[in-house]
Amino acid sequence: MHAEFDTDREDEKLAHARAEEEEDLVRIMSEKYDVPYTDLSFVPINMDALRIIPEADARAAEAVAFDKNGKHLSVALRELTNDAYARLEEQLKTQGYTVEKFLVSNQSIQRAFVRYSELSRAVETDEGVFSITSDHEEAVNKASSSLPSLREHLTELVSSKNPASLSSLLETVLAAAITMKASDVHLEPEELGNRMRFRLDGVLTDIFSFDAHSYKLIDSRLKLLAGLKLNITDRAQDGRFTIAVKAKELEVRVSVIPGSYGESFVLRLLDPETTKHSFKELGIHSKLLARLEEELRRPNGMLLNTGPTGSGKTTTLYAFLREIHTPAIKIVTIEDPVEYHLEGIVQTQTNGDDYTFASGLRSVLRQDPDVIMVGEIRDAEVADVAIQAALTGHFVFSTLHTNDASGTFPRLADLGVDSKSFASAISVAMAQRLVRTLNPDKKKKRPTTDGEKKLIERVFATQTDKSLVPTSYDEIWTTDGDIENEDTGYKGRTGVYEAIFMDPELGAFLRENPSSGEIAKHVERQGFLTMAQDGILKALGGETSLEEVLRVVDVPRE
Repeated sequence: MHAEFDTDREDEKLAHARAEEEEDLVRIMSEKYDVPYTDLSFVPINMDALRIIPEADARAAEAVAFDKNGKHLSVALRELTNDAYARLEEQLKTQGYTVEKFLVSNQSIQRAFVRYSELSRAVETDEGVFSITSDHEEAVNKASSSLPSLREHLTELVSSKNPASLSSLLETVLAAAITMKASDVHLEPEELGNRMRFRLDGVLTDIFSFDAHSYKLIDSRLKLLAGLKLNITDRAQDGRFTIAVKAKELEVRVSVIPGSYGESFVLRLLDPETTKHSFKELGIHSKLLARLEEELRRPNGMLLNTGPTGSGKTTTLYAFLREIHTPAIKIVTIEDPVEYHLEGIVQTQTNGDDYTFASGLRSVLRQDPDVIMVGEIRDAEVADVAIQAALTGHFVFSTLHTNDASGTFPRLADLGVDSKSFASAISVAMAQRLVRTLNPDKKKKRPTTDGEKKLIERVFATQTDKSLVPTSYDEIWTTDGDIENEDTGYKGRTGVYEAIFMDPELGAFLRENPSSGEIAKHVERQGFLTMAQDGILKALGGETSLEEVLRVVDVPRE
């Protein structure tokens, strides 16, 4: 029995081999002439960029503009010696464009030429801004009603053979992240797929796994949007771009690092709405809130807010700044970077070389400010200048990386700050964490276990203000989420706080350089809640759950 020769299949194999051979040849030529190579099979074509070069000129020059960011234009060209392209590049430069050339195969160029037929249906966007159309946003909003429905929507897009659908992948991902109020998007290549996770209410959640082709589309588009180099894949890069949605703009900070299976991205979505919480909406306990209101209006001193990355320290400081801001005082900030803009406040950004936290702080002092916010105290020089500013008639806000409020002073001592200056310079040392809040529609009470009762008693055993100790804890609130739809039962986040206030007795005690534990024991007499106590009160009051508090806060064990 003779096997039939499949002509179509063999022709397809031959065409594929020839296409790969051409791509390999273009790669070799790109290295020879030191011009980056790209493949428009994997790079979405930006229709705003495409319309910059008329189709007739593009065909004559065998060159296509496939992405733009402001006046930076990425152009794919078939060969470097085309006279028509040389004239075209001069025209583009005359129009104010900075042109970055990429060498591509004939197959890539032909694929781009086909996209000219879609220009009449493409909507032009603002320069330097990635726009999400209202129609697309509405479709994604419906798909984002639950995680299973979002996954189904992404599966349909990835399975589609329509280039326009595939090129909208990133738009869909970002629209979904905004709809679901994600703070970060993580894209992580792995051995068996390319995982995407959203950070929802502070917790990373698996969303989808992309195939290699789809991930490459997102990878290339992200790099172009954020102003990163397409041909650099072996070292870290950082960039940023803006999303226009619902008549507002969100900043997106992009970090990419090389990994074993490809480049890993983290996109941080900076929604200005998150900074509009008022001083009294942060979740600070009433006793602590009243004392902070007094401290914030001191003419000089220093308030340090501590905690790990992502614990809401900067948001809290912004709320403090808005609380004290009046036309009568001048407030200047030094940040790295400026993430949110505050009306009526002078905000400056470090550049890593000429304008650092230390040099910036010295310059700011010459501007006669009343209040200064230093984004973070990272080293001895910044700590020393900040302390001097607090000692010379300014009120200084800043952040520090420590586990709790009592760890503030040993950390400063480690940075070389003289402990004798603590009493005069530092007014308040705070610490905070963010806990997820229970969805009012998805919460319920349950009996407290014997073990939990013992834990609550142990945590409050050190509280000297007995009015803060709960009188009843037979029941506690918990989640009633929908497991099938992956609904956790939480919605939003609130802070849990603790603070230490300077007084003569504490100032004298700190001169002996005590440990963090000794300081915590010493300030129990002040009668303010610890983070663990604050969290448990919120769990008993139905704001969060005990499980969530134990996940986030270091609760004293037996």
